[in-house]
Amino acid sequence: MKQNIIFYFSDQQRYDTANNEIMPNLMELAEEGAFFENCYTCQPVCGPARASLQTGVYPTECGCHINGIPLRDDTKSLADYFNENGYETAYIGKLHLASGKNGGKNIKCEKTAIPTERLWGYKYFRGSDILEFTSHGYDGFVFDENGNKIDFKGYRADRINDFALEYIDNYNSDKPFFMFISQLEPHHQNDHNRFEGPKEKIEKYKNYEIPEDLTNFKGNYKEQYPDYLAAIESLDDNLGRLIKCLKDKGIYDNTTIIYTSDHGCHFKTRNMEYKRSCHDSSIHTPLVIKGANIEKGIRDKRIISLVDLPPTILSFAGIPIPDTYQGTAIQSDIENECAYIQISETQCGRAIRTKHFTYSVSSPLPMSKNSGVYFEDYLYDNRVDKAQKNNLIKSKEYENIRSYLKELLLEQIKKIEGKEPIILPALLVKKK
Repeated sequence: MKQNIIFYFSDQQRYDTANNEIMPNLMELAEEGAFFENCYTCQPVCGPARASLQTGVYPTECGCHINGIPLRDDTKSLADYFNENGYETAYIGKLHLASGKNGGKNIKCEKTAIPTERLWGYKYFRGSDILEFTSHGYDGFVFDENGNKIDFKGYRADRINDFALEYIDNYNSDKPFFMFISQLEPHHQNDHNRFEGPKEKIEKYKNYEIPEDLTNFKGNYKEQYPDYLAAIESLDDNLGRLIKCLKDKGIYDNTTIIYTSDHGCHFKTRNMEYKRSCHDSSIHTPLVIKGANIEKGIRDKRIISLVDLPPTILSFAGIPIPDTYQGTAIQSDIENECAYIQISETQCGRAIRTKHFTYSVSSPLPMSKNSGVYFEDYLYDNRVDKAQKNNLIKSKEYENIRSYLKELLLEQIKKIEGKEPIILPALLVKKK
């Protein structure tokens, strides 16, 4: 019997927020499946990360290396593979892959209904392309697959989750389903320039200990962290409601659940916004998987990339993995030497995260797809500097390690992008 599959996606959630105090439902789910301790995004920005999930390749290779570039018209998405293999498909929440210029076309649907062909194969839809443009922390609207506007009242994460519960409540099919739930929380509300947690939960986190990787630098975490954590607790509440709904429907045991996020959040400590950097606060994300083929109760220490999740999802459904996919299914006992990260918009950057080190390079052309020349940027020894306070990129003591990481990064660039750039020594020592 084929498994139903639910991919539950948060936005801008740090790895260290996945704990028993903030997310007890997620941690209970992890006891029924696996908690992956070393999961890293392949691009710490919303659109490119989502593009990788739908296409199975890195952002530069699917053409979505920055926000505002939709998937190509000829894209074969995850939904297409599921549709072809006897699944129902549903997408709930933030899409962020429909609006913008691509292939000579400029489609504007950030605040309006998404054309059917830009739902990328998903047959059931309750969402919008840029959810933060059609809603706030409280109240807003989304669209269905036919372009009908649906207003909602109340806390956004609750209402988005309600659309998923509505689908499950009404599910009455011989076909299994693949559902992608894309919450906006805990992402900041752009036009308010702040995080918006549920009002009744914020006070609980007023004195919550702020992580060391934030307190060592200037940023806006002091005023923003309580709302941020309150929003994440609301996601956990909604995950719990989803699990109860599946159990009430009698399909929980036959449903695989994958929970992760597109990237983390550094609260303006590393640059002037919230992500788009090589630091763990930006790239390290939670990952929990409960499924029939996942060993229960384990803490998996393998390095996992976001780009490994599309083949993982297909493998759960018994769907052959396309040759074009650049990741490897988790079920294959993957042993990545490093996670490869592309960084855009604040820089045209490339980075690797090994079990012990972070190494990053950048070009002074932030909106470029790639570069022929990069300059060394950051080197951290994460064994002794978990908060990544000390940039070692010019350290004499680490010259051999830096040389090794440089060659490893060049190998990744060539393997993934087919490019052979030059990496030059750092021009100056970064303060952060």
